Amino acid sequence: MNCPKCNATMESVSFEEIEVDRCTSCGGLWFDLREHEELKQRRGSEAIDTGDHAVGRAGNAKGDITCPRCHARMVRMVDHEQPHIWYEQCSTCGGAYFDAGEFRDFKKHTPGDLIRRWRAKARP
Repeated sequence: MNCPKCNATMESVSFEEIEVDRCTSCGGLWFDLREHEELKQRRGSEAIDTGDHAVGRAGNAKGDITCPRCHARMVRMVDHEQPHIWYEQCSTCGGAYFDAGEFRDFKKHTPGDLIRRWRAKARP
């Protein structure tokens, strides 16, 4: 499988019994259906996200990507609890792609996240 952002080869990495794919170049992560949600709940799983957050942030500029599994167009998603996190999800197979550093951020909730969520709810 090739990375949907930079087209480099992806390698399999595992945490406990869940296997995901990580780009050998940009460090992005591919999760099959709901794997990112399952791993979010597991302590220490952020260790699979070894990529540089700055490289990942630059990856957000490329928004029109296709699914590396089924080749359908992927949709940009925003985490409702942390709206600064943008990831792509396939509407056909349900897989999700996180740029480098995004999964580490997805796993943690900071006081800033709580304030941003409170402000968003307070807007008219």
